[in-house]
Amino acid sequence: MTDDPTDTPTPGDDQHQDQDHAESTTPRRLPVTDVSLVVLIGTSGAGKSTFARRHFLPTQVVSSDFCRGLVADDENDQSASAEAFDLLHYIVGKRLAAGRLTVVDATNVQPEARRQLVAIAREHDVLPIAIVLDVPPGVCAERNRSRPDRRLPAHVIPRQHRELRRSLRGLEREGFRKVHVLRGEAEVATAGIELEKRYNDLRHLTGPFDIVGDIHGCRSELETLLTRLGYTLTRDAEGRPVDAAHPAGRTAVFVGDLVDRGPDTPGVLRLVMGMVAAGHALCVPGNHENKLGRAMDGKKVNVAHGLQESLDQLAGESEEFRAEARAFMRGLVSHYLLDGGALVVCHAGLPERYHGRNSGRVRSHALYGDTTGETDEYGLPVRYPWAEEYRGRALVVYGHTPVPAASFVNNTVCLDTGCVFGGSLTALRYPERELVSVEAEREWYAPVRPLITDAPGAREGRPLDLADVAGRRIVETGLYGRVAVREENAAAALEVMSRFALDPRLLAYLPPTMAPSATSRRDGYLEHPEEAFLGYRADGVRHLVCEEKHMGSRAVLLVARDGAALERRFGVAGPGAIWTRTGRAFLADEELTGAVLDRVRAAAERSGLFEELATDWLLLDAELMPWSLKAVELLRRQYAAVGAAAGAALPEVLSALERAAGRGLDLAGLTARQRQRAADARAFTEAYRRYCWPTEGLSGIRLAPFQLLAAEGANLAVRPHDEHLAWIDRLVAADVPDTPDAGTESPEHREEPVLHRTRRILVDTEDEASTAAATAWWEELTAAGGEGMVVKPLASLVRTARGEGRPGGLVQPGVKVRGREYLRIIYGPDYTEHLDRLRLRALGHKRSLALREYALGLEALDRLAAGEPLWRVHEPVFAVLALESEPVDPRL
Repeated sequence: MTDDPTDTPTPGDDQHQDQDHAESTTPRRLPVTDVSLVVLIGTSGAGKSTFARRHFLPTQVVSSDFCRGLVADDENDQSASAEAFDLLHYIVGKRLAAGRLTVVDATNVQPEARRQLVAIAREHDVLPIAIVLDVPPGVCAERNRSRPDRRLPAHVIPRQHRELRRSLRGLEREGFRKVHVLRGEAEVATAGIELEKRYNDLRHLTGPFDIVGDIHGCRSELETLLTRLGYTLTRDAEGRPVDAAHPAGRTAVFVGDLVDRGPDTPGVLRLVMGMVAAGHALCVPGNHENKLGRAMDGKKVNVAHGLQESLDQLAGESEEFRAEARAFMRGLVSHYLLDGGALVVCHAGLPERYHGRNSGRVRSHALYGDTTGETDEYGLPVRYPWAEEYRGRALVVYGHTPVPAASFVNNTVCLDTGCVFGGSLTALRYPERELVSVEAEREWYAPVRPLITDAPGAREGRPLDLADVAGRRIVETGLYGRVAVREENAAAALEVMSRFALDPRLLAYLPPTMAPSATSRRDGYLEHPEEAFLGYRADGVRHLVCEEKHMGSRAVLLVARDGAALERRFGVAGPGAIWTRTGRAFLADEELTGAVLDRVRAAAERSGLFEELATDWLLLDAELMPWSLKAVELLRRQYAAVGAAAGAALPEVLSALERAAGRGLDLAGLTARQRQRAADARAFTEAYRRYCWPTEGLSGIRLAPFQLLAAEGANLAVRPHDEHLAWIDRLVAADVPDTPDAGTESPEHREEPVLHRTRRILVDTEDEASTAAATAWWEELTAAGGEGMVVKPLASLVRTARGEGRPGGLVQPGVKVRGREYLRIIYGPDYTEHLDRLRLRALGHKRSLALREYALGLEALDRLAAGEPLWRVHEPVFAVLALESEPVDPRL
């Protein structure tokens, strides 16, 4: 098997046997490529359906009789054949598009029938394989007579057999890449199918890999690069490198263009061939190997672009070496699928539809890429920017088009950094996604065109595309498996994203919703810490951290160390951004936003967090206070209106009741009830007013960060919470306002701190004293007017063996336990009188939603840390926003 149309395998003996019915007694093993179109060919009654049932899965077989039955309710209704074959071809096309082995069970004795199937195989870049069942006409006729449901005219089988015999010698010319002919009943009965993997399918190799860009004869630079990567070179008696191995078992992968232009093509070939032979490397062909190999085979080629240099250098080598080099280049496979299909290596790039496929078109694209049909001012073809449109899950690593520096674009990276033109030789360490380069020793070959890129640069062309998020979506997460997003929820999220959200390139994360603790049965309480501690203990979580729940709104901050930091990673210049849980700018005032970010950046600089985390940007989760800073309209329209109405009405009601009581009416019960309502209304007003205070500029603003989410190359959200709180404490301590010179400004005009510490207490769920202390702390917080606390596993990300049907056994990342007075804001002034009804609230959906959004958020951070393209990061972020449209009680 090969994917090169010029390298068709030599036909086996079964394709050129004499046309007789001699039956072989030796069982035949028929090699069939695992992704291919198998066309069964034989007269009616030859046993094709029986053969298909014996050797293939029922889902792999597409039968013309079955399709005829689908469209006509009668498998023998020949008048429905045209519609039946339209259906058959449609099903075959769908299966091949999905990369499925497909078997066509039909007579297929006519060239036109086969021609359509070969065309479908070519359309989907899979190999068409013919299996011919050449059974004597008499046997076929007898089998048909034994079938009461089938009555064929006497002339049909002889005619079909004649057509079959005429076809045997021309099947390869029709385009079949393998032809297996089974002669007679015995050979059909004893034959077996042997599935073969495609040559390019090395998904079982998981690395780690070191993928090396275009070398072009620069043997010395290659030695330097391999040494820097940690490989140990082996030399022959003449001191020439003939192998290189990595002590940690890493595998080198070469993207082609080993030859031409540079000073030592034979030296590069000798080293790479030795590494491949020893199992220390893989190699795919470049267009220069393809041309050099054909030239060495004596074929007519245009000697240009450095080919003459290679031919001259190879002329000084032995005939044995030249033969080995020819065989090596001839045997190279166009591209490889590696690491479970997560990595594709080829020379000139490869769209996702070609991954793992075998055809001349695939090989041509892998060798030469695609062009727009135009030429530039240097007379060179303009490459089609396929990487800008790439949306595949596999990382595609390639070369071919020289670029000044390698960079990731939409999960692709070009490693040709023009070493032979005086640039550098670059390798990608995988899965680390680390780029390693060595400078060229000199300019070995003058480029026709200056070393500038016509491949995309570091900034991606379309970080978010409608097709990436519209409609029903399934998002794969490492923690929760597949998370479904319904079409109507995606539509609602699109409305929010398109009308209100920040530049989507900046939205690398949206916080998940948080479920409350289990409902309390304590008298007078709807939520209490006891249920949170018992719930986590039941999940096997011993160590918890309880964090103060601040009186503000959730905010995510992206803070840049300098003006260019965000542009390098996110493609948007600026100081950073602050956004809400729905991706909207938190503050309408850009100047105020910049001032808050400046304070956080300065604190991160003073605390050394940028250096410690080796990053020039930080992503933080925080609470921004006061609540009125974001929700002033909500407060004015909803909460203040309720308080004002109660304050105006209830005194009048009480006055009227008192006057009536003075006239001797027994209204004690009603009066007590109304007095309680007035007290509840006052408590309600006091509760929400605690979340409101005046601000002017930075004065009055408080930011309480509680988690560092991400930095360059790192998902920090999975780190234990005590690490986060230690980082945050350093950050808060470093928020030192600019202090005026002594005597120049009065204390009341000095700048206030913006960053505030998040108070916390650690809990051991198996220690009653520890849980009692945490409960007392919560009671103290809420009695002083605080909102409550959030209870989290200290280890952050926790799974439990129990699972309770939860994907991955994920434990809730946090539950909120809100105070009695704060819950008045949520459930109404007199909610305590309805606790029995409120205790019936259902928490299951809210908990499920919290886990799904948590898993999506961590998936986004994982992709961000891995350097994946921003559209891949946005996929789970957008899903979080979409899930927020699910119908859940907003009070939970």
